[in-house]
Amino acid sequence: MTLEILTSDGLSPIRHGFFTRRGGASSGVFAGLNCGTGSSDQREAVAINRQRAAQALDVPETHLVGVHQVHSPDVVIVDHPLPDKPKADAVVTSTPGLALSILTADCQPVLFADPKAGVIGAAHAGWRGALSGVLEATLDAMEGLGAQRSQIMAVIGPAISQRAYEVGPEMFDEFMQDDPENARFFANGQGDRMQFDLPAFGLHRLRRAGVEQAEWTRHCTYSDADRFYSYRRSTHAKEADYGRLISAIRL
Repeated sequence: MTLEILTSDGLSPIRHGFFTRRGGASSGVFAGLNCGTGSSDQREAVAINRQRAAQALDVPETHLVGVHQVHSPDVVIVDHPLPDKPKADAVVTSTPGLALSILTADCQPVLFADPKAGVIGAAHAGWRGALSGVLEATLDAMEGLGAQRSQIMAVIGPAISQRAYEVGPEMFDEFMQDDPENARFFANGQGDRMQFDLPAFGLHRLRRAGVEQAEWTRHCTYSDADRFYSYRRSTHAKEADYGRLISAIRL
């Protein structure tokens, strides 16, 4: 099976892709293109998958740059391949030939580009990272490399949708403490449960930060098991582990 790579016209002509799970070498619960080196999948299969993703972006696998994601607002600026993954949740560069990558399985993968300035970025934005400012920090880092916020395009890739994202009152309270207007991203669920709209919150943070061009691809990771990995779906199915989707962008 060939790779399936979702793209956005808004990021054109910058090469990029939100890879689905199709076309990979992994099997079992990881079946497909699992690129998560932190998963319990066979290392050889993950290596093959990462090589295929790198090849699709026309870079060596060593130039597929990623970080050790920890749900933080921290950003790394890179100008060469990284031998080790620093703890952070976003990465930016103005160096041609590097592909910036993010791994997700329900959280938002967000790709950024200012083609005129030649600056790109990639961020992992779950609810905690988005609330703590990882998207704004990515924009700040891009500006530090010469990007102009008014020229930056940001695209949110496949992520869990509101109808599939049930959360508890403690998370709602945390968002209310940040800003009472955040209530609009929650809908009533059963009992004290609520349904959180993660992509809408991500778009709100991007637009409030001055990004005029921002969109979500409108793919729900939880609802489409054939195309996407989902941490929450795997948890509900009581599976031992789950695959990680890769999203990447390069100059």
